[in-house]
Parts: sequence; structure tokens; C-alpha cells
Amino acid sequence: MSSFNGGGAKREEKGRNIQVVVRCRPFNTMERKSSHAVIDCDQNRKEVIVKTGGVNDKASRKTYTFDMVFGPAAKQIDVYRSVVFPILDEVFMGYNCTIFAYGQTGTGKTFTMEGERSPDGQFTWEEDPLAGIIPRTLHQIFEKLTENGTEFSVKVSLLEIYNEELFDLLSPTEDVNERLLIFDDPRNKRGVVVKGLEEVTVHNKDEVYQILEWGAAKRRTASTLMNSYSSRSHSVFSVTIHMKEITMDGEELVKIGKLHLVDLAGSENIGRSGAVDKRAREAGNINQSLLTLGRVITALVEKRPHIPYRESKLTRILQDSLGGRTKTSIIATVSPSSSNMEETMSTLEYACRAKNIMNKPEVNQKLTKRTLIKEYTEEIERLKRDLIAVREKNGVYLSSENYESMMTQITAHEEQIAEYVDKIIIMEEELRKVTELFEDSQTKLEQCTADLDEKHKRLEETSKDLQQTKEKLVEEEFICSEVTSVHESLYNTAGQLLSTADASTRDVSGLHDKLDRKKKVENHNKQMQQSFAERMDGALSSMQRCVHRHGAKHNELLSSCSQAVDGLLMMNEVALKSTVTTMESLVGGVRSVVAEGVARCREKLQQHESVCLQDKESLLQLLEEHQQDMEDVLAARTLMGLSAVNELSDVLRSSVEKQRALADKVEESVGLFFNSLHQDLDSLREEAVHRLSSLQDEQDKLEDRISQAQERQRLGMQQTIQFLQDQLNLLSMQSQQDYADLRSASEALKAPALSLQESICSGCSSMKDQATAQADLHLTTTSTLASSLHQTQQHVEEMKGYCADLHSSISGLVDRDLRWNLGVRDHTERQTQEHLSVMEKVSAEAASLNQDVDTCCTNQLQTAEKELSGHREEVKQALLAIQNQTSMDQTILEQQQAELEDHVEANQQLVRKFLQSELQQDIPTGTTPQRREFEYPRKLDKSRSRNELLEILRRQQEELQAALEEEKEEEEKGYLAAAAATSFAMRGTAAFMEYETKSGRAGPGNPTSPRQSVRKNLEFEPLSTTALILEDRPANLPAKPAEEAQKHRQQYEEMVAQAKKKEMKEAQKRKKQLEDRCKLEESIGTAAQIWNQEILPHWSTMCTSRRVRELWWQGIPPSVRGKVWSLAVGNELNITH
Repeated sequence: MSSFNGGGAKREEKGRNIQVVVRCRPFNTMERKSSHAVIDCDQNRKEVIVKTGGVNDKASRKTYTFDMVFGPAAKQIDVYRSVVFPILDEVFMGYNCTIFAYGQTGTGKTFTMEGERSPDGQFTWEEDPLAGIIPRTLHQIFEKLTENGTEFSVKVSLLEIYNEELFDLLSPTEDVNERLLIFDDPRNKRGVVVKGLEEVTVHNKDEVYQILEWGAAKRRTASTLMNSYSSRSHSVFSVTIHMKEITMDGEELVKIGKLHLVDLAGSENIGRSGAVDKRAREAGNINQSLLTLGRVITALVEKRPHIPYRESKLTRILQDSLGGRTKTSIIATVSPSSSNMEETMSTLEYACRAKNIMNKPEVNQKLTKRTLIKEYTEEIERLKRDLIAVREKNGVYLSSENYESMMTQITAHEEQIAEYVDKIIIMEEELRKVTELFEDSQTKLEQCTADLDEKHKRLEETSKDLQQTKEKLVEEEFICSEVTSVHESLYNTAGQLLSTADASTRDVSGLHDKLDRKKKVENHNKQMQQSFAERMDGALSSMQRCVHRHGAKHNELLSSCSQAVDGLLMMNEVALKSTVTTMESLVGGVRSVVAEGVARCREKLQQHESVCLQDKESLLQLLEEHQQDMEDVLAARTLMGLSAVNELSDVLRSSVEKQRALADKVEESVGLFFNSLHQDLDSLREEAVHRLSSLQDEQDKLEDRISQAQERQRLGMQQTIQFLQDQLNLLSMQSQQDYADLRSASEALKAPALSLQESICSGCSSMKDQATAQADLHLTTTSTLASSLHQTQQHVEEMKGYCADLHSSISGLVDRDLRWNLGVRDHTERQTQEHLSVMEKVSAEAASLNQDVDTCCTNQLQTAEKELSGHREEVKQALLAIQNQTSMDQTILEQQQAELEDHVEANQQLVRKFLQSELQQDIPTGTTPQRREFEYPRKLDKSRSRNELLEILRRQQEELQAALEEEKEEEEKGYLAAAAATSFAMRGTAAFMEYETKSGRAGPGNPTSPRQSVRKNLEFEPLSTTALILEDRPANLPAKPAEEAQKHRQQYEEMVAQAKKKEMKEAQKRKKQLEDRCKLEESIGTAAQIWNQEILPHWSTMCTSRRVRELWWQGIPPSVRGKVWSLAVGNELNITH
């Protein structure tokens, strides 16, 4: 059983205010992204400044003053030394002290009271920099009591208030949910006693740390949106210290000091924390208890007669700490974020009020030894009674012998255990030393490795940061220039808009004056309108009476006219009925006649349709038979001719091969003497092979034409079914044309064969004569060659016969096809004549039918006309009677019209008078502003976003890089050969002398502006390369005939002209790029910087271009050109500066 009371023996004469400390935690990751700081903590002045307005609003600030203030940078040890360390001395003096943390959830209350363990676990509780107030306090208590050397005992208890229920976190039972009851302390009116609360006696600080971990594990926590480890209950950690003290008289007294360390659950907004269901109920109970605590603080500050301690278990337990005999300190924790502004302000307001609470601390009464013995005696009696109750329910009994043997065994076991413990201690000590040595070495190694890795990482990060910083510097300069230009444009636009606004304001004031004048005129006209309306009412009432009178007369006239018209309509109705009857009989007769004629025409058309179908089928059958016949003929004859031609081609090819072998033998046998003859034979053989290959090509073309002709004929036959006679004629013409082409192709085949035969015969005969005249020894070989040529001639003759057969077959096929086409055309003409005769008969029957219908309609119309003529006279008489009545009515209406016109004239005079004399008009004064068009900018220049500007900068850099790469690729290609380059170098000397004369410099080392020299060089026209190529032709090339040399010369000139045009374009392009680059860099550096930064690093690449090479060569002094040119040729024109 524990009591939260303080029986006092010594009172302080004056009260003491509650000590209030404010601690502000640092920003977390989420708050850095979405909010800003609203709190400034001044530790020296002990002030907290809250920015209630905006970020830049310095006027809207509120300042709070407290006993101590700790900013976000404050450490746990700083809070402990400043707040708790002085309170421990008062606890040792015998006071009851309370320290509790108050604030919003997630502001660091539990961290301040309990702290955390370091993640690597290398620190103990007392050495851990993250340890909170509770572990540091217990460590300090044991340190001081041990140093004093007095006898002492320390008891601790840990109480949890969850959902307004009390739970013991140090209960030895497993049932954590066992609820405790709270009662008033009979020895102290303001104290309370918690029945059943376990007080654990601790002997050293290690036991305290185990108890803290045990209680923290049992305490209820949960994760919310505002805190991942949110306490859902209040915890009260109580430490009771009994210290023995000896007076001057030698009497032993017991001094008691109590310290209550309270960790309150934080207030929270359910909507922001995301608490639902169970968590929402927890938050509601927490907020309710804290609200009661706030009402208690307010009541104590305002010194009300009633303090609502009993409305909450929390305030009831803290009753003695708030306005009682306890020394109390409050640690208010707040968040610096603007998102928690309301909760922060509420916490600071409560803390500021609590600072005004007055406590009257009293030292606890010191107990004498007799009193303490009396309490212990009472405790022993109670324990005896409990033991007796236990024995009566379930006791354990042993004999004396068994008890003595058991005690002997226990004593022996204890001695063995003591020996083993000593051995274990010695071994553990050795193991500890070895482990410490190993851990020290490993720690040093890991630390060195970590330091090395960290240095490498820092070096890489620094390099990356430097590169990123350079890129960002370029980007920021570009963005600043763009923003500056946009700001200047907007400033000019604003000036124009202000001048336009001044002009429009002046016009608006003139318009308001105009409106005032119009309003005055309108008021006068309104009064006149009222009087005019009264006069018009009288005149219109008299006119209305006249109109009513005339309306009655008009109704009488209309009724008489209506009666006359009704009679006339009755007559017309009777006549129309008779006419309708007559027309119905007329239409019936005509319908029957038309139906009979239509039936006869339908029969004729059906007969005609059947005849057309029969003709269509016959034509389709004829076309199919003709198609099959043509395919058979072509397959039987044309393919036979093609196979024969192929066989002849193979024979000729084999003959040529034999002749080639014989010629090789002749060449080998004749030797050097028949060198000229061998050349003639080779030329003859090549010509024969060439002509045979051309003959083979002609044969292939002939086959293709035959297949194309077959395909066109087949397609033409299919189209003939649809288009009849026209397509037949067209097909016939195409067939004739195809066969004519085939005939011409076959004739063309004869000519190459004959020419081949003649050339072979003449060549062989001449070769035979020469061989006979030169040497008789090779007569056998020559005769063999002659016989082979004779066989070739026979094969050619056979091929001519096959070609003649093919020609005759194709001619017969064409004649047969023409005869078939003529027969089909005659058959089609006969069928067309038959169809025309049928159509003439149908037309004649339709004409007769039309004549019959016309006659019938004429007779019926004459009958109807006779019936209607009699009815016309009757209607005429009725209309004359109505006309007479209408003339009389017209006279009456004219009289009424005259009367009404008199009334209208009088009213018009009245209106004219009102409009001309009574109404006022708005007379122009000339001060009203005229309508005009204001000229001002309709569109403001919008500053581009940062991303767009960066994208433009990157695009410009990419374009520049791409241009440089493309320029490099073009320069690496080269356009002329080494011979042209040599001639170009010879001609470059004169150009350089002329350039030196104009520029007046001695060489490229002249200190004039490099950009000016580049621009001057670019102004030279490219040298003519035509003469260079023609004149510098290598001497070892063989001589060409005059015609061939002229032809090659023209080709060279065309090629050089194209190269010249391309070089001119590239030179102009490079000139433009360099000039643009010079203009762009004028604001950054001088021309010398461009020469050193842009031209020199790329000089080796630029010299591969012809135009740049010309300009560079012109800038070299004549004295060193020979040496430079030899180096350039040796290095393949990759010339360096």
C-alpha cells in the first residue's frame, strides 16, 4: 500500500510558487517539409516568443516568461542538471517533491522523463546521453546515499492511469488489468492512498533499471499519425527514501523523502492524429483528464473556494502537488512547428497560469526508532495473521529428521555453489579482459575503416557537389538574366497601364457629369408623363366607347355575311359530291386499263430476261472453251519451242567450252611465236561468249513476254464476261499486239544468231589460214578445231529451224484466235439484234397502252366539265348577292372609320404637344468624353517557370554540342586526295603573300585580334580545284587516248564543281558559326580568350576541313611552309598548332 501524502512537522513561513520549465523539441522530417518555425526560445532571458502572425510579420508576436527555457538544441543532461539536480537535495532534506511533464502528444514528454537507449547499446543507463530524468535521478540517489555512508532504504512504485482506471505496473501477478482503488489518507487531509499498490525495495541502480524496463514494457502505447510511439496513459513513478539519522542525544531517527515523477499522456486532436474506435476513446479520456487538470490550475490561480480535484483520478493523485505541501516542478513540452500553433499556445497558457499556483512545502515528520519498531511490529503481526490463514487453508508439515537432513543437503549444496561461483567469477574476469582487448582492437579497426570510408564518401560527395554547384551557377545566371528582362518588360507595361488608367479615370468623371444631367431631365419628364397619362386616359375612354358601339354594328354585318356564305357552301357541297362520284368512276376505268397494259409488258420483259440469261450462259461457255483451247495450244507448242531453244543453248555452251579447251591447247603448243594469234583467239572467244549470253537474255525476255501475253489474255477473257463486245474487241487488239511483239522478238533472235554464226565462221577461217601458213606441224589440232566449229554451225542451223517452227506455231495460234473472235462477235451481234427487236415490241405495246389511257381520260373529263358548268352559274348568282351586301357594309364601315379618325387625330395632337413642348431634351454641353479606343498592352509578359528556363538552357547546350560534333565529323571525312592537297599547297603560297600584303603582318604570331584574322580569312574565296586535279595527275599513270582523256577530264570537272559547291557551303556555314560565336562571347571575354579557349583546343580537328586548311595555310610564313607541309603529309593532315 502506498500513500501520496506528506505529514509535516516543520512549516515554511512563506509559500512557494510552482516552478515551470518549458522545453521545445526540434523539427521532425514531416514538419520540415510542410511548415515553418513559430517559436523562438531565449534561454538567457528565460522567454518564449511565439509568432502568431505570418512568417515576416514581426508585430504579431507574443512573449511568455518562465523559470527556465530550453531550446531545440538542449540535451538531456542539461535539463536534468538545471531542473532535477536541485530538487534531489530537497528530497534528501525530507520534502515531498513532484516533477511532471505536460504538453501535446508527440512533443517529447516521455523522452524527457524516461529517455531512450542508444541504438548501438554501447552506453549504460547512467552514461547514455539519451537517458531521461527517471534513470538519472535513481542513479544520483544511490550515488549520494552511498557517499554519505548512512543507512537507507529505497522503495519504488509505478502506477498507470488508463481510461480513468488505476493499474499497478510492478504487480507480481500476471493479471495486469487488475484495477486499484484510491482512498483519502486519514493522516493527511490532502493526501491519498492507493490500496494494493506494490512498493518494491531496490538495493542498487541495476534493479531500478530492470524495473523501469519492466514497467515500460507493460505501459500502454500506440502509433498515431502524430507520434509513432504515443503514450495512451498517465504514469506516476514514486520513489520513497528512508534515511537513518542520529541526533545529538544519540537518538536514532528515520527521515523520509518522497519524489513523484509523472509522465502525462499528451493532449491530441483526434482529427489530426487519426485515432479511431479504441484509440479515439483513449484520446477522449486523456483530453478529459487534462481538461480537469487545466480547470484545477485555473481555480487555484483564481483562488476559488472549490477546487475540482475529484473530477479526475489524475488530479486527485496530484492533489497535494497542486496547491498542497509538495515542492512541484512542471516541464511543459511544445512543438516549434506552425502546424501545431493552437496546441502550443494552449500549453504555454496553462504553463503560465500554473506558474502562479502557490504551494506551502512542509518537511515530512521524522520517525523515531520506537515509532518505526511499532510500525514493523504491526507489519509482522499482519504477516503472521496471513501465515496462519494460509496454514489453515493448505499447510505443509515435515518431520524433524527430514527437516534436518534437508537442511544439511542444502548447506552442502550452498558450499558447492559458492565454490563454483568463485571459479565462474575468476573465469569471467579473464574472459572479460580478453574480450575487452579484442573489442578494443576490433573497435579501432572498425573506426579506422569507417573513417576511411567516410573520407572517400565525403570526397565523392564533395566532387559531385562541386560539379552540381557549377551547373547550378550557370543555370542561375541564365535564369537571372531571363527574369531581369521579364521584369523590365513588366515595368514598361505597368507604366503604359497607369497612363491608360489616368485617361480612363478622367473620362469616367465626365460620364458621371453627363449622367447627372440626364437624371435631372428624366425627373422633369417623369412628372410631365404623369399629367399626360391622366389626359390620355380620358381621351382613350371616349374612344373606347366609340369602338364598342362600332363593334356591335360590325357584328351585325358579319352575321348577315355568315348566313350568305353558309348557303353558298351548302350548294358547293352538293355539287362536289356529284363530281367526286363521277371522278371515282373515271379513275376506276383508267386503273383497269393500266393494269391490263402493265401485265402484258411484264410478260414480255420476263421473256426477254430469260433470253438474256441463255445468251449469257452460251457466251460464258464459249469463253471457257476458248480459254482452255488457248492454254492447250500454248502448252503444246510454245513450251516445245522453249525447250528446244534451251537444249540448243546448252549445246552451244558445251561447244564453246570445247572450243575454249582446244584454243588453250593450241596456245600451249604454238608458244611465243603465236602470241599475236593467241590474242586474236581470246578476243574472238570473248565476243562469242558475250553474244551467246545476249542470246540467252533475249530468250529469257521472250519467255517473259509469252507468259505476260498469256496472263493478259486470261484477264481479258474474264473481263469479257462483264463488258461483252467492247472488251472482246480490245482483247483482240491486245492479242494481235502481243503476237506481233512475239514475232518481232523471234525475228530479232535470228539476227544475233546469224551474226554470231558469221563472226564465228570468219574468225575460224582466218585463224585456220594463219595457222596453216605459220606451221604445218599443228595441222591435226587445227583440223579438230575446224570440225568443232562446223558442229557449232550445224547447231546454229538447227536452232534456226526451231525458231521458224516456233514462229509458224505462233502465227497459226494468232490466226485461230482471230477467227474465234470474229465468230464470237457475229454471235453477239445476232443476239443484240434479237434483243432490240424484243425491245421495239415492248415499246409499241407501251405506246398503245398510253393512247388508250389518254382516250379514256378525255371522255371522262368532258362529262365532268358538263356537270360542273351548271353548278358554276348557281355559284355566280350567290356571289353577286353577297357582293351587293358587302358594298352596303363597306359604306357603313367608312362612316365608322371617319369617326374613329377624328378621335385619333385629337389624340395625336395631344401626344404631339406632349412630345414637342412639354418634354425636355438633354442639350449637349461638349464636355462629355467621346468614345475612343484606349491603346495599352493587352497581354503581360509572363515569366517562364524555372523548369522551362532550365529546359531552354539544356536545349541550347545540346544544340551547341551537336553542332560541334557534326562539324567534327564533317571535318574528319576530307574531300580531296593527297595529290590535290600537294597542288593546293603550291598555290597557297601566292594567296598567303597577297594576304600578308593586305594585313601587314609577318606571321601567325602577330598580336592582332585572332577573331579579326579569322574573319578576314573567311572572306577569301575558295581556290579553284579543277586545275589542281588535272595538272597534278601522277606521272606514272598510263597514257590515255584523246577521246577517253577528254571524257575523264569532263568527269573530273563535274566532280570538282560539286566539291567546290559543297566546300563553299561549308565555308559559309563555318563563317556564320564563328561570327555568331564571337557575338555571343563579346559580353564574356576578349577575342584572345575565344582564340585560346575555342579555336586552339580544336585546331587539329578543324584542319581536316579544306576551307579551314586553306585559311590556316595562308597564315603560315613562306620560310617554314616546306617543313610544315612535310609534317602535315607525314601525319595524314592531322596538323597541330
